[in-house]
Amino acid sequence: MSERIQIAIDGHSSTGKSTLAKALAKHLGILYLDSGAMYRAVALYQMKHNLNDQELIEQLDRVEVSFNAQNAICLNGVAVENEIRKMEVSNKVSGVAQIPEVRRKLVELQQKVPQSVVMDGRDIGTVVFPSARLKLFMTARTEIRAQRRYNELIAKGDKVSLEEVLENLKSRDFQDENRDTDPLRAAADAIYFDNSDLSLDQQLEKAIQLYQERV
Repeated sequence: MSERIQIAIDGHSSTGKSTLAKALAKHLGILYLDSGAMYRAVALYQMKHNLNDQELIEQLDRVEVSFNAQNAICLNGVAVENEIRKMEVSNKVSGVAQIPEVRRKLVELQQKVPQSVVMDGRDIGTVVFPSARLKLFMTARTEIRAQRRYNELIAKGDKVSLEEVLENLKSRDFQDENRDTDPLRAAADAIYFDNSDLSLDQQLEKAIQLYQERV
């Protein structure tokens, strides 16, 4: 692949954006980056240091977000992939993602990726890579998303209820769609991708077909 290709996968929480993005990136032999993990890492930093939003803004130059050789998210050089997926961080991340200073810092990092990439998040097709060759906007029925997320958390040993997960998703959807800075929106040229009733293999097959048509 000689030219730099950017593929943007946006959408609601727990629609399987990361799972599909990883699979598509592997199939194409290019880099995968989870932008949401970056916001989760900043949220984790805020929690660990017990900071309010203004204090977090003042300490942003101390927050180093990166990915290691295994493509796991690191906070100040320490892998935090497992920590950022806990419910406490999920409850915090949408609020952190609303802070303009945080968004500016992370968007700048995301736009500096020098190679072909599949990146998923909330504003990849609208803000980070507005000229991406392929943009997908993923969605699924809310109850389907909640069940998927609940199953993931239970498998990891977290003690949560399905009702708690459902309320968290509804809250995050509202915050993501109504924040002042870079709200969750489908780009005008994005393709809606409802995976409520699709297996991962079916999703990947569809995404590959769309890639071949657009790229």
